[in-house]
Amino acid sequence: MKRIQLRQIAHARSGDKADSSNVGLLAMNEQAYEILKREITPQRVKAHFGDIVEGEVERFELPNLLGLNFILHDSLGGGGSESLKNDAQGKTHGQALLLMTIEVPDDLEVMPVYGSK
Repeated sequence: MKRIQLRQIAHARSGDKADSSNVGLLAMNEQAYEILKREITPQRVKAHFGDIVEGEVERFELPNLLGLNFILHDSLGGGGSESLKNDAQGKTHGQALLLMTIEVPDDLEVMPVYGSK
């Protein structure tokens, strides 16, 4: 097994709806999707974001897109103009999730991480 960052097997997009952030995670292939389904649980996502996410995390599977969609409730400090947070619309939450590390089989093909040692 080897440790990788999610960005080596997935892409992400994120945005907002009121005080909740929405993060879509799209696997690069079917093998990566199966790993994401197994490893990226709502509990792990909540732990990864720490006190940024004050509410629950919901997960929805999108197998036809090889994707997972997460709703991070109470994560934007009120959202939009109501919030004092730097990212009141959750635009960086997708990139932040891609930094999560997981263990994958040694033979899984992954994208290289440029600029790392």
